[in-house]
Amino acid sequence: MGQKVLLVEDNVIISRSLETKLKEEMFEVKPIFNGEDAIKQFDLIPYDVVLLDLMLPIKNGDEVLRHIRSKGDVPVIIISTKDSDVEKAINLGLGADDYLSKPFSMLELVARVKAVLRRSQKNTEMVLKQNFKIFNVEINLNNYVVTKNDQVVDLTLKEFEILKLLLTHPDQTFSKQLMYRTIWGEEYYFNDNVINVHIRRLREKIEDNPSDPKIVVTMWGFGYKLGLEKS
Repeated sequence: MGQKVLLVEDNVIISRSLETKLKEEMFEVKPIFNGEDAIKQFDLIPYDVVLLDLMLPIKNGDEVLRHIRSKGDVPVIIISTKDSDVEKAINLGLGADDYLSKPFSMLELVARVKAVLRRSQKNTEMVLKQNFKIFNVEINLNNYVVTKNDQVVDLTLKEFEILKLLLTHPDQTFSKQLMYRTIWGEEYYFNDNVINVHIRRLREKIEDNPSDPKIVVTMWGFGYKLGLEKS
């Protein structure tokens, strides 16, 4: 059986063409035409990836995306005619994995779907891993022990959870909004100080030079991600 795609698109003609192409690529596709049904269908069975239009009847795409993210990390690709950088930033900040602006080619669609599925599989494998080493820092997710140059580093629970989040999603950049929702479990109301303080203290404990971090890296304008050199 192929990987399952939840296709949420209210335009029947576009939906049918996307469904046909994805089925040609051996995906199982479930087409849905409004936001309310999308939420119900998502809760029925596990999907491998969601293609989500923003402009939906009954419930809009943002509501659907929030619901999906409240349930887990299923890859979501936004498909929309809203193609400004601001819209992209907003929707990626809500937790989408990628964004396609209409009109787009079927080849690009398939390539993006396969790419997010590869990243998702890699992230799943990383989650199963318990021991990490990056530069001179070793992290054991099983017993919450972090050492630097063989010396135990005393992290708070939130500092450890930030580090764990980045370690288990090495290819993902986390906006402050998404990081806050994931770790604190509540909506982020643009209180930068909470995230900034935790990131600063974490860097002071694990980085050789907190002013030039190599492990918890800032992606300016986007958020934070794990440094590239790891073993």
